[in-house]
Amino acid sequence: MTLPKEIVGFAIVSEDGMLADAQGVMPPALKFEADQKFFAAGMDRVDAAIHGRHSHEMQPHSPRRKRITLTRQIASIARDPANPKGILWNPGGTSFEQAWRALDLPDGKLGVVGGTDVFTLFLPRYDVFYLTRAPGVTLPGGRPVFSGVPPQTPEQVLAAHGLGLVSTQVLNPAQNLTVTEWRRG
Repeated sequence: MTLPKEIVGFAIVSEDGMLADAQGVMPPALKFEADQKFFAAGMDRVDAAIHGRHSHEMQPHSPRRKRITLTRQIASIARDPANPKGILWNPGGTSFEQAWRALDLPDGKLGVVGGTDVFTLFLPRYDVFYLTRAPGVTLPGGRPVFSGVPPQTPEQVLAAHGLGLVSTQVLNPAQNLTVTEWRRG
């Protein structure tokens, strides 16, 4: 079975666990320069990205990475007509292993960048998940990082899926911006 050598998730969420507002847009209140630098550096350590049709990874080196875009608009797997390094994948039509094999990265690392359905789909598979909290930001009625948020917190969801908190890093002390690292096992 072909799988990535490591699966890494990256998300910044509001205090109430949302990654976007009610319209599905990541508001400026969730955008912090220190977190964007952390995210870009993390994505530079993976070989491929995976995200939904409405999520994007627009870092300086994004075009270099292979990518999988989740969509229910196709039956199983197809080449992405908008990206020569990308494929489209319908998880209802075929397995993740088949999608990963189609990327031809047998020893590659995968970065998971959202949205809710994608983050939730990979809960049983993450090796590590980096969760940044935006202090003082709430997004009532927004889109949660994982299904089950609320009533659970993102941290409770991660723990329930076998990930444990291993460290907290301060990204910007003046903004009280921190990222927590959650690892399996």
